Amino acid sequence: MGFSFAPRIKGVGKQTLYIFKPKNQADDDWAIRPDKTINEAIIRENWDDLLRLMATIKLKENTASDIFRRLNSYSRQHALYQAMKAFGQIIKSLFILRYIDDLTLRQAIERQLNKVVLANRFTRAVAVGNPREFTQVKKEEQEVAEACNRLIKNSIICWNYLYLTRQVEKAPDTETRKNLLRLIASHSPMSWAHINMLGEYDFSEEKLRDTLGILPPKKAA
Repeated sequence: MGFSFAPRIKGVGKQTLYIFKPKNQADDDWAIRPDKTINEAIIRENWDDLLRLMATIKLKENTASDIFRRLNSYSRQHALYQAMKAFGQIIKSLFILRYIDDLTLRQAIERQLNKVVLANRFTRAVAVGNPREFTQVKKEEQEVAEACNRLIKNSIICWNYLYLTRQVEKAPDTETRKNLLRLIASHSPMSWAHINMLGEYDFSEEKLRDTLGILPPKKAA
């Protein structure tokens, strides 16, 4: 398919690992030993059907969710269901071994998941009250509320970028500037500790004056 998933698997040390040859034939010097043997025969017997399934998804003739919903409606003894399960055991076993062996991969997965967690926390912080439920009843009002939330989040991120840009411009020397850029690149602009979410929104001319030296982009020059 040209892509792969890299999830953070809970309790990775307790996951079942599969091998092609019988598990009792694993080499004695293996630090991590397989638990079960892959059903290679069911994969070979249904290989053409697996390829057709992948081609259907790749060509967008049908969505993956629709296909898997249909497969889930079949009996678990269905040949294609069993073949997909066996093939998935290969992919999962290889990924777990790579995950255990590759520190860089583990760190990359952790960073990406931290971004997702941070984004969810940001959404909850902006949506004051209960962010998982709409208080509005009508669909149009819900869309307006969601658009307002996005606008506030984008405004905060934009302000953060403007502030960081100004800090980089004010750096006294090249080394300090490089350090700042490295720190900015390794962190997310989704920061809101300096924002009073429950404050009063005042758009009067007096309050709109720039108090931090951050001018709008078109006037910065």
